[in-house]
Amino acid sequence: MTKSERQKMQAGEWYCCRDSELSALRHQARVAVHQHNGAPPDPAEQLSPALAKLFAAHGENCLIEAPFHCAYGINITLGNDVYMNAGCTILDTAPVTIGDRTMLGPNVQIYCAQHHKDRDLRAKGLEIACPVTLGADVWIGGGAIILPGVTIGDGAIVGAGAVVTKHVAAGQTVTGNPARPRHP
Repeated sequence: MTKSERQKMQAGEWYCCRDSELSALRHQARVAVHQHNGAPPDPAEQLSPALAKLFAAHGENCLIEAPFHCAYGINITLGNDVYMNAGCTILDTAPVTIGDRTMLGPNVQIYCAQHHKDRDLRAKGLEIACPVTLGADVWIGGGAIILPGVTIGDGAIVGAGAVVTKHVAAGQTVTGNPARPRHP
């Protein structure tokens, strides 16, 4: 039996991002994101109903400031007390897991897709998805970029503007481009 492009994406295999089922899922996410971004602020500071319905799972007391953008939403899992400042983008072609009490500064970007390096295959829309995991009590500074396949351990800090290309150990602080451990 041949796998669908969505099944290939979920299995971490090469897939065509131009597939009609994936296009429909991205449209569903754009609708939810539009509802979230256009809604009046909730005085209770809770996750918007549109995103709560879209995401794979979420804990209690999560807040995502507008504007926000995601590719699918269905691959995003939030722990309890997660906070994302304005302008965050999550391109969740693979699972993105964000642990309890993790905070993302403004304009943080999380990418899961890697486009094919072969020009002809890239032109056909081939890409592969790699999960991103942020542990509990992580702080990601504004403007940081987290690349596909990265895991950031519990209690780690990513400095503003850092480009994280490799795993970050629990409790470690990284800064720069590419992000490297910061030593006192």
